[in-house]
Amino acid sequence: MTTHFTSGVTNVGAGSTLGRAKMPAPAKYHVYHNDFDTYLASDWTITTTEGGSGNASEALGDGDGGLLVITNDDADNDNDFLQLTKEGFKYEAGKQLAFNARFKTSDADASDVVMGLQITDTSPLDVSDGIFFLLTDGSTTLTFIVEKDGTQSTLDLPTAMADDTFMTVGFMYDPKGQKFHVYQNNAEVGTVASTNAPDDEELTVSFGIQNGAAAAKVLTVDYITAMKERTANTEL
Repeated sequence: MTTHFTSGVTNVGAGSTLGRAKMPAPAKYHVYHNDFDTYLASDWTITTTEGGSGNASEALGDGDGGLLVITNDDADNDNDFLQLTKEGFKYEAGKQLAFNARFKTSDADASDVVMGLQITDTSPLDVSDGIFFLLTDGSTTLTFIVEKDGTQSTLDLPTAMADDTFMTVGFMYDPKGQKFHVYQNNAEVGTVASTNAPDDEELTVSFGIQNGAAAAKVLTVDYITAMKERTANTEL
């Protein structure tokens, strides 16, 4: 049953500019969401290795909800990584930070896949700072990683990736508990302490795939959401 707030609801104090409005202040959180109904290559820093017989490609695909299909060239270790051109997210101990994505890979145990928030880097599989999920060639286990200056805190997710099967992953940082709540297929699967959170770097949405064998692998992304509670000097 739908709940109706006919008198309005707000997420800011009464003294704020929008404190008397009957709707939440949209700038309370910085939110990036992409359902991939559209795709502009110019929005992304794209890093590829193309050692095979063709080229990597990024294109919209048919499917309910919108899809982005990333296809590698066909040599071993060929890859295709995308990072938003601006680093718009920064971990802060006292502010909420969240990420959520749904994706699948054509070959779960013969691909390296990264998905999350990282510094801009030409080697997202070997990045020094970020908060992200990683699938490593030879394994079907996704690992959640919180990393600062090359030092990591990790959590292995319990459900294995399967070929051509969508999975949803996400995290929500809780500033009160000072830990990351980790989710797989919309169920919480564990927590990771913020000990190694990259608090001195801006991060960007980052994802991509690398072949684990001499055959083109495909990463299909349904959607990505990143959210950060605004810092004190930018609140309404």
